[in-house]
Amino acid sequence: MYHTYFFMKKNLSLVLLFGLIITICGSTCAQTLPVNSGIPPYHILTTDSVYFTPANLKKNKPVMVIYFMPDCGHCQHLMYDLKPELPKLKDVQIVMITYTPMLKALQVFQRDFELAKYHNITIGTEGYTYLVQKFYHVQTTPYIAIYNKYGKLVQAYDKVPKIPVLMETMKKV
Repeated sequence: MYHTYFFMKKNLSLVLLFGLIITICGSTCAQTLPVNSGIPPYHILTTDSVYFTPANLKKNKPVMVIYFMPDCGHCQHLMYDLKPELPKLKDVQIVMITYTPMLKALQVFQRDFELAKYHNITIGTEGYTYLVQKFYHVQTTPYIAIYNKYGKLVQAYDKVPKIPVLMETMKKV
């Protein structure tokens, strides 16, 4: 009888371990979104202390969502590289979202990269809701999602793409 109990306990442990591995892999490996995923239902506070949602986006225009952190070196590098290309993206609505609640940090980021002069760029924080972060399963910043004029996901980058690759994707939307 003890032998049967030990055998069942050992098998149960293996089943539980296998289930745990499947759960962890399923949650960490699921980085891609279905192609028909729409724009997340964000609610951000902008650098002007105004709330901005997808309802504020202009219809029939492509959208680039960049999930970033103002003090992230990769995010800053992306902006240094992207800045010369921004005039070419004037017809793309760029929404930059972070979770940091410090508007001052966002304002400094906006000032340092002279983003206020681009009327197609909106910068804001989702605060501690993490809605957008959870929507995209963001593990690292910056995270970039590109939508066509119909609001359908065209491409998502969980790592910084080369700027020519990003610009080529933007030509397709």
